[in-house]
Amino acid sequence: MVKVTLAGVSKYFGEVAAADSIDLDVEDGKLFFLLGPSGCGKTTTLRIIAGFYKPDKGKVYFDDRMINDVPPYKRNVGMVFQNYALWPHMTSYDNVIYGLKVRKVPVSERVNRAREALKMVQMKEFAMRYPNQLSGGQQQRIALARAIVMEPDVLLLDEPLSNLDAKLRLETRREIRRIQSDLQITSIYVTHDQEEALSMADEIAIMNEGRIEQIGSPREIYSSPANSFVAGFIGETNFIDGEVRTIDGETGTLVVSSQSGEEIRAKAINDDLSTGQKVMCSIRPENIQLLDTTVTSSKGSQLFPAEILYLTYYGAMEHYVLKGFGGMDIKVTNFNTDMKKRLVGEKVYISFDPTDVDVFPF
Repeated sequence: MVKVTLAGVSKYFGEVAAADSIDLDVEDGKLFFLLGPSGCGKTTTLRIIAGFYKPDKGKVYFDDRMINDVPPYKRNVGMVFQNYALWPHMTSYDNVIYGLKVRKVPVSERVNRAREALKMVQMKEFAMRYPNQLSGGQQQRIALARAIVMEPDVLLLDEPLSNLDAKLRLETRREIRRIQSDLQITSIYVTHDQEEALSMADEIAIMNEGRIEQIGSPREIYSSPANSFVAGFIGETNFIDGEVRTIDGETGTLVVSSQSGEEIRAKAINDDLSTGQKVMCSIRPENIQLLDTTVTSSKGSQLFPAEILYLTYYGAMEHYVLKGFGGMDIKVTNFNTDMKKRLVGEKVYISFDPTDVDVFPF
């Protein structure tokens, strides 16, 4: 197993910084995700690790070995591409064993390793089929087998599931997680799919405009976003603009006055905040409770009037869009579908605990 470290790594294309002073440590044996919107620099960062791009600044290490000048074929990395990149004129078996032939691995060893790799991805019975005889999910498994058969120190995956339908993505996620866990290969996975990252990763780096905004476990990033970009990119949230009215350092609370005049109490104090400062409150839809207008108190004693605009039933949950806070749309997710049935047009109160409010400066 190998630890991957990037120290102050930058890559420029003309005047554009595709990767801008990237610092990260990927511990050995971990499944690490680079997550962000298109054009944020995640694939550029992956290609720097693979050796396809040389950084203009900074250093890349595998353990304590600096590899900036080491060519890709000497880095012992396995790469799984978005488009699979399988040889169409070769069978699945020949695709998997090809790299071992190039490395002149002894015949008996390479045959055993190829068979074992196909078995691991549950594709042994498809060994003699050509890529055009396989489904997208099966092709992806062959691409994964071709990468792991080389026994790489580091496995790199560049949006490997983006060409699969929803059901296949779920199945292949589980397979990749299982195989990575069994082999304990240090793995770096690029995606723009938040659900994919949250459900699979040991650790995630959120990227935006060539920079890393936050690094942490899926739970840390979702529940404690570092800034408004992370809060808005990971999952759904409600942003309410306002101004800091009061700050109580002893109790760790502050009051934000929304643009429509409501006072929102929060516990998420940022040390950089000050009275009178323009801020943005972030509240996750699942942390908002719907209450009848006859209710006089709620958790945190915060009650705000709203009206139901839309209601969508998903079986295990209901998703609402309400009008509140001076006319803005408020999203609410209710996982307890046995509760009172709500109707479009109904007047309600919304309530949330101060600890569920994140406050970010503009």
